Amino acid sequence: MSVGASNPEYVNARVRSRRAKLFADEDYRKLIRMGPSGIARFMEESEYEREINDLGARFSGVDLIEFALNRNLAKHFQDLLDWSQGRLYDLIARYLRKFDVWNIKTIIRGIYTETDPEEIRTDLIMAGELEETTIDRLLEVDSIEDAITVLDRTIYAAPLEAAYEEFEETGALVPLENTLDREFYEHLLEDVGRTSVTQEPQQGPQARYVEFLQAEIDFRNARNALRLARSGADLDPATYYIEGGVLFDESELRQLVNDYDALVDHIAENKRYGDRLAGALDRLRDADSLIQFEHALDAALLEYADTLSSIYPVSVSAVLSYILAKEREVENIRAIARGREVGLSESEIEQELVIL
Repeated sequence: MSVGASNPEYVNARVRSRRAKLFADEDYRKLIRMGPSGIARFMEESEYEREINDLGARFSGVDLIEFALNRNLAKHFQDLLDWSQGRLYDLIARYLRKFDVWNIKTIIRGIYTETDPEEIRTDLIMAGELEETTIDRLLEVDSIEDAITVLDRTIYAAPLEAAYEEFEETGALVPLENTLDREFYEHLLEDVGRTSVTQEPQQGPQARYVEFLQAEIDFRNARNALRLARSGADLDPATYYIEGGVLFDESELRQLVNDYDALVDHIAENKRYGDRLAGALDRLRDADSLIQFEHALDAALLEYADTLSSIYPVSVSAVLSYILAKEREVENIRAIARGREVGLSESEIEQELVIL
């Protein structure tokens, strides 16, 4: 736990400078018309210059883009921690554990599909708390059970062990992946509370942090519900329910999982989201596929974080909003590069992007 006074004014000023350098939607439309080499050249003329130049001698094409994106993302998020002090540091560090969850999921999927470890490494983002030596050990094992053993000194080992029996019974990774998500959010909320946020902004960054996390949990529950509904699988949505949000309880999720329109109406009728997400809710209503719905949810969460940061400028909200926006940039560039590599059309690639 970090000690000392928080410094949100300083960190937010640095974040605003970084936010101004992110790619605009028009940049993505330019990239869609380029091949991987052209995308790499475009990135070299941006704030990805150092990563492209450092990695260009070893990698090319999509591999160069992937490694440059992940290295740049990790650098920017490490900068956030370097700038932050006190409670603000703690809140940001807790949230960046999401990349530990991402990396563990990616490695488990790779083991499951018998993917080459170096291919798995391409998708890893070293922005969490797990040490690089732990990641290296995870990449060396041949079974998911051995991977769990490598994690024995982390917060993820016990829940993964509990979920492993269900994985063995079903052969599906969902129990393992879901338990990682739950563990992440439970630890995020364990000492900041789970109640609805009503505090005024002058009460500090913690209230805004909780409000943002509740929104992220709500939208993840909505995404999981739609995935289950669209999959046609005979599964209880409560099994995949994450506690801590304000939008659903388990019984409501069971009722809404098979009614897309009712699910969107339920979000719109909630005062917190309905009053702030009119445009995003319109995109949700217009979505005619699962991927469009998920992209609309991602855009809605980003829009909600932006709204919090504008209403409460001296809080952690601006930092969380920047983290989401930076992730969006990286995922959009990655989707374009991969789409061009496999020969998708420009319209097909654009459907893969989160554009506000």
